[in-house]
Amino acid sequence: MKDLIELQRKIAPEIIDIIEKRYSILRNIYYNQPIGRRALANNLSLGERVIRTEVSILKEHGLLDIETNGMNVTEEGRLVIEDLKDYIHGLKGLNSLEKKIKDMLNINRVYIVPGDSSGDILTFRDMGKTASTVIKQVVNDGDIIGITGGTTMAQLAEEMSIEKTKRNVTVIPARGGLGKDLETQSNNIAAKIAKKLGGSYRLLQVPDNVGAEALKALMTVHEVKEVLEIIKNMNVLVFGIGRADVMARRRDLQQDKINKINSEGAVAEAFGHYFNTNGDIVLETSTIGLSLEDFKNINTVIGVAGGKEKAEAIVAVCKLHSNMAIVIDEAAARKILSMSINATK
Repeated sequence: MKDLIELQRKIAPEIIDIIEKRYSILRNIYYNQPIGRRALANNLSLGERVIRTEVSILKEHGLLDIETNGMNVTEEGRLVIEDLKDYIHGLKGLNSLEKKIKDMLNINRVYIVPGDSSGDILTFRDMGKTASTVIKQVVNDGDIIGITGGTTMAQLAEEMSIEKTKRNVTVIPARGGLGKDLETQSNNIAAKIAKKLGGSYRLLQVPDNVGAEALKALMTVHEVKEVLEIIKNMNVLVFGIGRADVMARRRDLQQDKINKINSEGAVAEAFGHYFNTNGDIVLETSTIGLSLEDFKNINTVIGVAGGKEKAEAIVAVCKLHSNMAIVIDEAAARKILSMSINATK
């Protein structure tokens, strides 16, 4: 694939430009179908005349259907999108970048999605779809899968396709609830993923950011104790990687604690702990659910995050578990690479 791309760059670079453009058009239609030409032109910042020409070609090749309510990708078009993913991956040099990031962070596997999920909803959706595919590849019958909350995990659940054959797995929230948005609660996400996998689920009906006394009382409730015991036995964890400053605000940390994590260089939050770029604990808070020690003993760990602003957080969290896989976007990956280059200068 690499040799083919290099040959195309030398002898017919315009072919690469055409393929990238048509892939972008197909992908945008697929995620927004049915969609009209004007809306598509706005999404891609292309002229309507260009869109009209390209759409006609794609329709002629059986990749699109054009109806009165807009354009739709055909089944053949969907297969072309899937087939082109590896080509685009190689075109952007992401295969070698994955290996560099893997070696740099000393982890098990890196999956990079082209683009920047912070500014492109389609990249964000691709990241969720890729992560959902990775889950299906690694889980086995009998597994207990822990899921955290947040917008990234919610998108993962949304993008996961429904399994034709039911999986004998149990999906559980790895931590208590946080915030008021139902769609991003770990309970809701765990239930949604379980249904799509054809497995079962359990819920943890308690808030995550509780005080020490309240936490002690909750631990005596039979149903809570039962779910916490299952959490201790989970062998697959999928979690979103959070920035320290953002998570501190979401968890309503007291100002003196916010000052502490800022002054001591905390860049990431995971499982109630705030870490600096070396993976050292800066602050520990009381939360309910998966503990840091339990996290370190889980066999299969998948972290998901995107955007260059998450780069430091990704680096910090990867220091906590060597047998870890991450699904990140191109923007985060290139930022991590530049951080490493600058550190060696």
